Amino acid sequence: MDFSIKTFDAKNAIGLYKSGCIAVGIFDNGKLSSAAKSLDTKGTITAAVKRGDITGKAGSTLLLHGLSGTAAERILLVGLGAEDAVTDRNFISSVQSSARVFSTLGCNDALFALPLDVVRSRDSAWALRTTVVTIRESLYRTDELKSKKDAPKAGVKKLGIVTDTTSASAAKTTLAVSVAEANGMDLAKTLGNLPPNICTPTYLASTAKKIAKEFKLGIEVLDRKQLEALKMGSFLSVTNGSDQPPKFIVLKHMGGKAKAAPVVLVGKGITFDTGGISLKPGSGMDEMKYDMCGAASVLGTFRAIAEMKLKLNVIGVIPTCENMPSGSATRPGDIVTSMSGQTIEILNTDAEGRLILCDALTYVERFKPAVVVDIATLTGACVTALGHHNSGLFTRHDEAHDELAHELLAAGKESNDTAWRMPIEEIYQEQLKSNFADIANIGGPPGGSITAACFLERFTRKYTWAHLDIAGTAWKSGAAKGATGRPVPLLTSFLMKRAQG
Repeated sequence: MDFSIKTFDAKNAIGLYKSGCIAVGIFDNGKLSSAAKSLDTKGTITAAVKRGDITGKAGSTLLLHGLSGTAAERILLVGLGAEDAVTDRNFISSVQSSARVFSTLGCNDALFALPLDVVRSRDSAWALRTTVVTIRESLYRTDELKSKKDAPKAGVKKLGIVTDTTSASAAKTTLAVSVAEANGMDLAKTLGNLPPNICTPTYLASTAKKIAKEFKLGIEVLDRKQLEALKMGSFLSVTNGSDQPPKFIVLKHMGGKAKAAPVVLVGKGITFDTGGISLKPGSGMDEMKYDMCGAASVLGTFRAIAEMKLKLNVIGVIPTCENMPSGSATRPGDIVTSMSGQTIEILNTDAEGRLILCDALTYVERFKPAVVVDIATLTGACVTALGHHNSGLFTRHDEAHDELAHELLAAGKESNDTAWRMPIEEIYQEQLKSNFADIANIGGPPGGSITAACFLERFTRKYTWAHLDIAGTAWKSGAAKGATGRPVPLLTSFLMKRAQG
C-alpha cells in the first residue's frame, strides 16, 4: 500500500477530489463527521442514516455509489461508535472494516477521511499511526512458500489519509515513522512464520547482515569457537543436540551521541524447540518454530529504527540455536558453568531459553548500557497468567527499575501492544536453590514465569534491566495461526521516546 497525506480546505474541497472511494465516519447517534457532512450536499448520506441502512456502530459500513455532488466514484460510510466516547477498540475496528472494503473495490486509489481527533484520550498522531499499522496488518500475506499463491487481493493500492492543513507537516513525519514500524512488524512476522528448516540460526545471522548492509549498521556474528573462548557454557549446553551451528549476533545502530550509553535489546533465538531430552508432547510442537520470536522482534525493531534514522544508540544481541534431542544432547541433571562463572544445574532441558539468555545478559555488560531489555517466548506459565493480550513485564523493584517499567508500560499503551508488570521478589529465588550448583534452571510449577525471570535477574545486577515474556503474544494458534509481530510496536515506541529525551 502506498500511503500519502492529503489536506483540503474551502477552495480545495474534499468533494471535488477525484477518487475511487472516500471513507468517512458516522457516529452511533446518526451524527455525521465533518468530512461526511461536506459530502452530503444533496442529503443522500443523511437519508441513508435515517433509513437505518447504517447505525453508526463501530465497524459497521455502507458503500454508496455515484453520490450526487461529489467527484468520488464511491463513498464508504464507516461507523465509529458513540461520538463522545470513541474508544481505541472502536477506532481500530473502524479502520479494519475500512481496509476490508478497500480490498474488494475495483479502484486503485482511495481517501481515508475518518476523523483522527475523536478517539478518547488519544491524539491525531496516534490515530494516524494506528491507521497505517492496522491497514498494513490487513495486507500481510503468508503464502510465500506455497506452490500456488493465494489470489492477489484486488482493490485499493494508493491511500490518501486526510488530515488538517495545520498539521500536515507533522502528519507526514508520523506517516513515515508508521510505515517504518509496519515494515519492522512485517519482517518479524515473516521470520516467525518461516519453517525451522529454513529459518535456522545461520538464516537469522544472514538476515541481520542484510539489515546491516542496507542501513549501514554495525554487525558481528560470533561462532562456536568464539563462544567457547568466551566461556559461554550455559548457551553452548543448549546447542549440544543439534547439527545446526549456533550463532551469536550483535547488531549496532549508533544514531545517538558518540559517547552516549546504548539501550541494549536481547532477543531469544531458539529457531526450534523440541524440549531437548525433556521432550515436549508432539501435539502443537510445530509451533515451537515461534520460539525465536524474541530474536525476530529485535531484528524487526532494528529494521524500523534504522529506516527512521532514529537518533539513539541501540545494540541488539541475539543468541540463537536449536534445542534438539540426540546422543550428545544435554541431560537433566547436568551442571554447566555460565559466562558469569555461576554454575547451573539443568533439571529440565525444556527450560533452555533462560540458559542462552543468561550468557547474553552477561556479555552485554561490556557495552556499559543505559538499560537492557530482553525479549523472549520464555514460559507457558506467562500465558496461563496473562493470556494472549498482555506480554509479561518483569523488573526489579527500585527507583531506576520502576522508571524503566513505567517507560515500557507507557510505550505498550501508546502502540496498542500492551504489557503487564509482574513481581520479582527475593522470596521466589528460594525455588531456584540447588544442592549441587549455584542455581537450578527451574523452580517448579508455582509462579513459573516469575521464577524464570528471577533466574535471569541473577545475571543482570550490573545494570538496569527488564524482561518481556512474550510467550502469549508473539503468535496466534488455530485458524489464525501466525506470528503477530509483537512486541515490535512496543519496542519501537519505547526507543522513539528515549530518543526524544
